[in-house]
Amino acid sequence: MRGKQFNPNADIVMTSDETTAPETPEATATTENAGAAMPEIDATEALRAEVAELKDRLLRAAADMENLRKRTEREIADTRSYAIAGFARDMLTATDSLSRALAVLPAEARETGDAATKSLIEGIEMTEREMQRLLAKHGVTPIEAEGQKFDPHKHQAMFEVPDPSRPEGTVVQVVQTGFAIGDRVLRPAMVGVAKGGAKPGAEKAGEGGVDKSA
Repeated sequence: MRGKQFNPNADIVMTSDETTAPETPEATATTENAGAAMPEIDATEALRAEVAELKDRLLRAAADMENLRKRTEREIADTRSYAIAGFARDMLTATDSLSRALAVLPAEARETGDAATKSLIEGIEMTEREMQRLLAKHGVTPIEAEGQKFDPHKHQAMFEVPDPSRPEGTVVQVVQTGFAIGDRVLRPAMVGVAKGGAKPGAEKAGEGGVDKSA
C-alpha cells in the first residue's frame, strides 16, 4: 500500500469550526450588559436636559409675572395720583380768582369796613383756605420758587430784574404760584428772575480758588 505524499502546493482548506473561535459565556454577558447600559445613559441625559429646560421656562415665567405685577402697581398708583389732574387744574383757576379778589380789596376795608364787608372778606378767605386744603389732601402742593435757582421745568420766567446783589438766575419775585401733583408739574410758577449778579457758584469757586491778582 502506497503512502500519501505531502504536496506543499496544495491549498489548505479550513472549516468554519476551525476559523471561528468559540465565545465564552463571560464575553457574551459583557456584550449584552454594554448594549443595555447605553440606552439607559442616553435616557438619563435626555431627562436632565428636559428638566433644565423646564426649570428655565419656569424662572422666565416667574420673572415675567413679577415684572407685570410691578408695572400694574405703578399704573394703579399713577392713576390714583394723576387722575384728578384736569380737575385740580380747573380748581386752581377758581382759587386764583379768590386770591385776586382778596388782593384788590383795600386794606382799610378789613379794618374800618362795616360788619357785612368784614364778613364777606372772612368768607372769601375761609373759602380759599378750604380749597387749598382740599387740593393738598389730594396731592396738589405749591412749588417753592422765591429765592430758588430758576428751573425751567418748574418755573416760567416772565421778566428779569436787574439786581447785582443776587446771583444771576435766582427767582426774586413770584407773580403766580405754581403747583405740582405728585412728581408732575401741574402748573409752573410764573416768576421774575435776577439779572446782573454773579453766576451761581461763582462765589464758592472764588472762595476756594487762588487769588490771581497778587
